[in-house]
Amino acid sequence: MRNQRGITFIEVLVSLVILSTGIIGAVAMQASAKKGSFDAMQRSMASALAQDIIERMRANDSDPVNLENYQGVYGEGNIGAPDNRCDDPDVPCNAQQMIANDLYEWEQKLLGANVKQGSSSRGGLVAARGCIDHNNQSVTVVVSWQGRIKTKDSVDSNDTLAFSCGSASDKRRLVQIDAFIF
Repeated sequence: MRNQRGITFIEVLVSLVILSTGIIGAVAMQASAKKGSFDAMQRSMASALAQDIIERMRANDSDPVNLENYQGVYGEGNIGAPDNRCDDPDVPCNAQQMIANDLYEWEQKLLGANVKQGSSSRGGLVAARGCIDHNNQSVTVVVSWQGRIKTKDSVDSNDTLAFSCGSASDKRRLVQIDAFIF
């Protein structure tokens, strides 16, 4: 018997197939992790936006009757900048001016207007809508957006605020927060 030296061509091909399979698996895992990370970031942002408007409502030391002025659907870009932006400490805002400023700033955040590419907004959620409803001092805030992958739209048609917030879709996601404003 002769002594074998080196490796055969078949052994090289088998090792290349095993190595290629491992690399393809690692790339697929990275792509899946990136999608999951994006979805988690969107959910976190929606929760932060809902908490933001609730804290703005609490910070406005106004009569609880003014909560009805926060009620509505936002994220369509219909709210223009108020005359008094409530950013000058020498020019105080009344409750109505504060509400107008709060809603304008919140809608800008929903639209992602803080991050621009050219003239279009690139921050924020995808197709975001924010809905606010109140019953006395109980406030419900729903933030909806479009996810990346299809799932069942689990919004109950009896929950009219969540059902009407955003477009019904198998990609619709939403965060709903209930709070009390005292």
